[in-house]
Amino acid sequence: MRNGSVKAGHKGLRRNEENMKYIDFDESRPMDIVLLGRVAIDFNPAYNDQVKEEFKPLKEVHMFEKYVGGSPANIAVGVTRHGLKAGFLGKVSDDQFGDFVVDYFNRQGIDTSHITRCTGGQKLGLTFTEMLSPKESNILMYRNCIADLQLHVDDIDEDYIKNTKALLISGTSLAESPSREAAIKAVLLARKNNTPVIFDIDYREYNWKNKDEISIYYSMVAKEADIIMGSREEFDLTELLIRPGMTDKESAAYWHSCGAKIVVIKHGMQGSTAYTSDGQEYSIKPFPVKARKGFGGGDGYGSGFLYGLYSGWEMIDCLEFGSAEASMMVRSNNCSDSLPGSEEVWEFMKEEKEQYGEMIARLT
Repeated sequence: MRNGSVKAGHKGLRRNEENMKYIDFDESRPMDIVLLGRVAIDFNPAYNDQVKEEFKPLKEVHMFEKYVGGSPANIAVGVTRHGLKAGFLGKVSDDQFGDFVVDYFNRQGIDTSHITRCTGGQKLGLTFTEMLSPKESNILMYRNCIADLQLHVDDIDEDYIKNTKALLISGTSLAESPSREAAIKAVLLARKNNTPVIFDIDYREYNWKNKDEISIYYSMVAKEADIIMGSREEFDLTELLIRPGMTDKESAAYWHSCGAKIVVIKHGMQGSTAYTSDGQEYSIKPFPVKARKGFGGGDGYGSGFLYGLYSGWEMIDCLEFGSAEASMMVRSNNCSDSLPGSEEVWEFMKEEKEQYGEMIARLT
């Protein structure tokens, strides 16, 4: 039994027992989720018992710590820490960094059978993080001749998609060919085989040529998705050629009309709202923490939210768990290694509620 089983000791947790489930997952399928998209190498200023690089400009940092990075890669790690069985569809470099990623995934229990190596010398992206303050972080990206965007249509295996309960597409995979065609093929095969599609818009400015291109490819996948997750900016980019300037409720109504069952729109520190296809909306805000960095929260949010959804919880509980995990991530010095297990999140929520009140994160 995976960690998704509901524990009676967690106050307020409710299973969604309504006739209409948010998402129907085929429980006969062996894989819980397959993620498609970007994997990279993160270099963060060292911050451990031996070395503490305090907040400072990147040019003044001497020592770094190396981690697996990239939003879909981090979510794969995150949901695995919660007991889900995850697989990854991606491309890595044929070198030591590619070995580092595959070995790390294998140690986490992530299926790597559909991670393939580049044959043209392409390299994994390198991300150097600048931490100037708890609220100000920047990244310096090296993404020339990049490995993850070499994913090819021939790398997409229909049987793999047929045997997973859901497919998550990261929007970064749509930035260039041949990766964008591979991602779209995966979506089409998911629809053909009744595999729910989760679209994590995951906008990163690098690699995109113009805003029209972003809207074209994002909207193509969004129109096929069962779950869409993104910031207000990301929805604006997606909707640019459809109907610019929509409010959150208008965006949710539009994507519901296209077939989406859950639309999650995030507003950073102001919180986020999930809109369900039955006309309901549920809002949450971050748990208060002392931040170390201004990124990584979205990966924790996605991991925790999806764990709750797979576990059959009420939507507000899914959001609260995701928000708690997001807050835990922004106070850590990295993304992948610090993703918590379920009990760690429950303990964090318990401590936060004892200090700030039971409704600290809930807006409803």
